[in-house]
Amino acid sequence: MKSSIVDSIKSLPPLSKTIKDINKIYAKEDASVHDLAKIIEHDPMIVANLLKVANSPLYSFGRDIRNVAQAVGLFGMGMTRTIALGNSVRKLLNVDMQPYGISSDKFADISGMQAAFIYKWYRQIDREKADKLYLSAFLQETGKILIASAIIEEDETISFKSEIKNSNNLAVVEKSYLGVTTSEITAEVFEHWGFDKEFIEMIRFADNPQDAPDELREYSTALNIVKTIIPINQPLSERSINFGMKLAQDAGYKRSVLESVIEEIIETLED
Repeated sequence: MKSSIVDSIKSLPPLSKTIKDINKIYAKEDASVHDLAKIIEHDPMIVANLLKVANSPLYSFGRDIRNVAQAVGLFGMGMTRTIALGNSVRKLLNVDMQPYGISSDKFADISGMQAAFIYKWYRQIDREKADKLYLSAFLQETGKILIASAIIEEDETISFKSEIKNSNNLAVVEKSYLGVTTSEITAEVFEHWGFDKEFIEMIRFADNPQDAPDELREYSTALNIVKTIIPINQPLSERSINFGMKLAQDAGYKRSVLESVIEEIIETLED
């Protein structure tokens, strides 16, 4: 089954022209949020998704965001690029998340929740690292789309879904069925699309951060903690939080900071 996923990665279509233009603008030192907004305005799907995220209670901007310029100004170039990328990636891939027991909309919501969580958490630790981790957290579960497709193709949906439902380690279940994990597949997808090595490798080791290169271990560890606290099968459940807090404690993170972010996210979702 691993070979079928590898083949599907090789046959992925290129990223859209809009995304390529966004990446070019982002790479320019003298580019402004106005330049970025002008590009995004030509893609109605990205506009709709950007405004949806901007008006999400997870970001608490305190007012209605009605146009692209407002949204880009509030998010900044890095976060705007991330949101646009997430929307475009899901559009390119055939999203059917039945094997994981969730809808495609729920999958998108959880990816967004992981990104918002890591940003709220890491901006209290290191803002520069928070920007890098936001992109990685938003896209780190992308490989699950291809894994789900392979499971459906092999008619393994019922058994896979049953094991995923109560698992506290989705990577172990994925490995037992396919020989690969989401992190490994996601890394291959973005390598195919020509993303930078640092971004690819911090995701590649997110299931096993202890194996990551020294300079990337912190990033991979943070990604692992966040997807442990907000897994797609049991996001923010008591069990998930306990497992995630244990990982964070072992890695030397301040418990109080992480607890405050968890409380904030839960309160926001309940409201």
